Amino acid sequence: MIASAPEGMRNADMDGVIKARFMKLVTFRTDAQDRAGVIVGDTVIDLAHAFAWFEHLDARASGPQDVVARYGDGVLGFIERASVARPAADAIVRAWQRKALPRAFDGRLTTHPLAEVTLRAPIPRPPSMRDGYAFRGHAAAARRNRGLGMVPEFDEFPVFYFTNHGAVVGPGDVGVQSLHLDRLDYELEAAVVIGRECRNATAPDADDAVFGITVMNDWSARGLQLKEMKLSLGPAKGKDFATSLGPCLVTIDELLPRATKTPAGLAFDLEMRASVNGAPLSKGNLRDMTWTFAQLIERASYGATLFPGDVVASGTCATGCLLELNGAKATDDLWLRPGDIVVLEIDGIGKLENRIVLDTHG
Repeated sequence: MIASAPEGMRNADMDGVIKARFMKLVTFRTDAQDRAGVIVGDTVIDLAHAFAWFEHLDARASGPQDVVARYGDGVLGFIERASVARPAADAIVRAWQRKALPRAFDGRLTTHPLAEVTLRAPIPRPPSMRDGYAFRGHAAAARRNRGLGMVPEFDEFPVFYFTNHGAVVGPGDVGVQSLHLDRLDYELEAAVVIGRECRNATAPDADDAVFGITVMNDWSARGLQLKEMKLSLGPAKGKDFATSLGPCLVTIDELLPRATKTPAGLAFDLEMRASVNGAPLSKGNLRDMTWTFAQLIERASYGATLFPGDVVASGTCATGCLLELNGAKATDDLWLRPGDIVVLEIDGIGKLENRIVLDTHG
């Protein structure tokens, strides 16, 4: 909840204090540099340049370093300084809607056509990433395909593993090497991004720590993974080569109309879909999570601190990967190959599209 507006808002918005508004945050490139932005219609507002204009309105220093010091660096910095950055960004969006935001300020563009930028992962390098196992339907199918029954512990507590936060990619090409092509798979998931530091959270209040939600593809090299899992130490090389996030980070307030508050936390009614080369394959809904995001955060924060920008993912929804579909004979030994286009989509969040590319350079 935003308690107050920043000083500059009186000049940027004459309607008074701006109430919290939904927002789609992105990291984008127009050259080789990552920049934080907000999607409004078919336009991306460059936050750093728009913040500079916003500061100038109140006669404050508006150089690049001044903006970073006040509003943070990139989307992660925005989250860390959300108490100041979010109200200012709301005011800037309002200014854009009124056509009061200039196209450029001090020689720097404040907006770009969405079609002319390259989207990256919303947070290209999260501080940490935990991936849950929250859909009972997927867990049961995965175990059944290995000739195993469900273990009672699944219903006792939510489980997660740490994945490689240094191998995050966004929309676009995903480079894989030859060993990854041994039963290469996608996984249809959603992920929340932590907005404030929390430790020993409880499920009824854990949603307050969530900043927003994004689409996640937990790429999986099943040949490597199935061998590793025999050693009972969890996935490693079968998972650590790439995880896709994107295309945007949707602030939690935008999705509240699609959520139901329960004693275990918010349950989101959001359809999930996956296709390969245009053929629809997977379909699910976030409301079918056995363990809510709040319960995953409760478990993850027990005796440990979660920090702004940390990612906590749902795990794969039922039917949400080729391993499960092949095991159920819905597909016939179908696995991903170079050139394949994988599209994951979640209502209200966006469409994450990737192309598999063989990396021959190592």
